[in-house]
Amino acid sequence: IGGPRFYERAEIRDAMAYFRVIAQGADDLAFERIVNVPKRGLGEAAIRQIHDTARALGVPMLEAAAKLAESDELKPKPRAALREVTANFTRWQDMLDSTPHTELAEIVLDESGYTEMWKNDRSVDAPTRLENLKELIRSMDEYESLRGFLEHVALVMDAEQNEELDAVSIMTLHSAKGLEFDTVFLPGWEEGLFPHQRALDEGGRSGLEEERRLAYVGLTRAKKNLHIWFTSNRRIHGLWQSTIPSRFLEELPEAHVEVAEATSSYGGYGTGYGGGFGERQTGRHNPYGASRFDNVGGGASGGTGGGAGRSAFSNTYATPGWQRAQRNRTEATDRNWGTRSGHAVERIGYGEVDSGYGAGRSSVKGRTIDGEIIGRSVSGAAPAFEVGDRVFHQKFGNGNVAAVDGDKLTVDFDKAGQKRVLAGFVAAA
Repeated sequence: IGGPRFYERAEIRDAMAYFRVIAQGADDLAFERIVNVPKRGLGEAAIRQIHDTARALGVPMLEAAAKLAESDELKPKPRAALREVTANFTRWQDMLDSTPHTELAEIVLDESGYTEMWKNDRSVDAPTRLENLKELIRSMDEYESLRGFLEHVALVMDAEQNEELDAVSIMTLHSAKGLEFDTVFLPGWEEGLFPHQRALDEGGRSGLEEERRLAYVGLTRAKKNLHIWFTSNRRIHGLWQSTIPSRFLEELPEAHVEVAEATSSYGGYGTGYGGGFGERQTGRHNPYGASRFDNVGGGASGGTGGGAGRSAFSNTYATPGWQRAQRNRTEATDRNWGTRSGHAVERIGYGEVDSGYGAGRSSVKGRTIDGEIIGRSVSGAAPAFEVGDRVFHQKFGNGNVAAVDGDKLTVDFDKAGQKRVLAGFVAAA
């Protein structure tokens, strides 16, 4: 995650300095950068004295600081601050080989007071800086150790020194704010991933709007060419899942979108290309109404010239995931979410239907599905599970039942954390 621009941000450089001192205590540049960040009452005089002691003894600054903290060379306040800093680094270094590196990174930023410093900061940049720190820790999960991650970052920064080297910057939508590129690729535009299901579950409508703002950020990073991708199937928590295109794709203006066909398909989708928006295939059975992306063949592809590329769907959703969604759909009353730009919006299944887009978009009255939890209600029936039971969820994986409320379960999933799901949506593990 992150090209050189990401690692050049002040908050990222500070965090990386903490990690470098833990992995290599002799890194004086890193130690000097963060010894007084956040403010600990260590002024220029104290830091200069650490320098002088390190040179006189021929030891790294961290070791010199530890010696000064146990002497009377400094005044009581900076001496106490230095004692706390060096004790923290000693403890973190001891945890390096016994604690998962992502967990250690969170501990370091919390115990050092660095995260709290930005939480208390009232500047407009503070929320973005906090989000960047979270993204940094998430990106570390791709590496086996803290040292491996630091080596990767060093290679990324070294590569930037070669101006003739062609490179691709990979970053999150949050970290892309304020940046522009001639060509931008936006993968993963699928329901549950973008907008993310957690944002919908925890934030409801406000969570959806925040995801929509992020979509706008991504779209406006491209100066010339924009490619948007979604896949027919994706591996989630070790399981292959059928996916549905993001609702945000329906909001793109047709005049500026070019749909590109993939060369092949997989996971049960066909390869036929429908050639256009809003055309409905004969015989198609889709409880959500026709979509302008229904007629595109399988796989992932890209569009150019300011348009968006799309993976493709056949004229029948034949995968198990789609068929399961059809079986579990719930009859309910329509709930109108008002209008957007003159288009009436109705809430269904995974999101919204905008009647102003796509000539073939069909009515869904009488077929409204709850947008947060999709499943058949079994209210009144005895729950099939009890607290402590081991269950399996198609999306979240394995977990233990923590609470039972009628047909609703609270499950502590091994990887996805605690979620509320319908009893009919899980099976005994």
